[in-house]
Amino acid sequence: MEISAAGRLEVRITAADVGKRVSVRRLSGSTSTGDEFTDTVGVLTSWDDGVLVITRKSGESVRVDASSLVAGKVVPPAPARRRGPAASYPELARVAARAWRPVESEPLGAWELRAAAGFTRRANSVLPLGDPGMPLDAALDAVRDWYGRRGLPAYVQTATGAEGTQELLGARLEERGWVREVTAELWIGALAPLADRAEPTGVVLSREADGAWLARYRRKGVGEAALKVLGGRSAAAPGAGGAEPSVWFASVPGPDAGAPPAAIGRCVVDGRWAGFAAVEVDPARRREGLATTVMAALAREALTEGASAAWLQVEEDNAGARALYAGLGFTAHHAYHHYREPQPSSRPAAGAS
Repeated sequence: MEISAAGRLEVRITAADVGKRVSVRRLSGSTSTGDEFTDTVGVLTSWDDGVLVITRKSGESVRVDASSLVAGKVVPPAPARRRGPAASYPELARVAARAWRPVESEPLGAWELRAAAGFTRRANSVLPLGDPGMPLDAALDAVRDWYGRRGLPAYVQTATGAEGTQELLGARLEERGWVREVTAELWIGALAPLADRAEPTGVVLSREADGAWLARYRRKGVGEAALKVLGGRSAAAPGAGGAEPSVWFASVPGPDAGAPPAAIGRCVVDGRWAGFAAVEVDPARRREGLATTVMAALAREALTEGASAAWLQVEEDNAGARALYAGLGFTAHHAYHHYREPQPSSRPAAGAS
């Protein structure tokens, strides 16, 4: 907290600091033993009518009555992580987008509109990495029209918790009635230690997601659009090193011929990055180390292609996966969220807050 030369706490933020990362302390109550205070750190996304809204790293919005503030200051971006590779949000956002490419895409200024017949929100949402080239309400109208013509709901993917993420955009979407449906995190880690975690005994690698691999994949009824997304054969997007991303599928065959694999995984190699997804294990074979074995095999292949860093995405309520990935040396880099357009009856008037 900011302390003056006289030793008093001071509030050194104003409405002019909207968009900056701040740390505030507010009076939250009083008891027989004294006053109680609450500290909040995040991006100041609005300051209207005596109320501050601060978006935490997780994407949670905290409302603070300005009259309750006892201290506040602007703070620098979150310090760089000491574990794992250094990475910026824009770099990771683009790498993640190339690893899960839509069937079709179209630019709207610096936004990318993506569609894949409804297969996953990631491939059917706007990736806003800059200015759409028009006022926000006009851009959102264009987004709704683009997805509406494809029979799809409009989604916008935003991120929080790292330098350059989109706390302000998320707040503006919420003001306009857009609903946050899903929150997940992107985690990063070093690739070489992952490759050494297990011997890839019994792991079969392929360039294609065959019928056996798909039989274990949790998303059933995979159609043509999904196969294009999985195989990386969707909308063109050059890799981080100028080449097309390299896609690998891994499986551990089950004990019975014709049965789904005991475990599967997918990896996309893109420049220095190897992205892991669809790591799934037969429920009857869990706690045998199969997920680690699959990831180690994919990591070894990625190392031979020149990758040195790893990333993956995990939903906030998947405790088992989070524990696994933390044990493999991954740490959270940022959170990302999918906002769905409001229903017509619930939309505020344009520009309303």
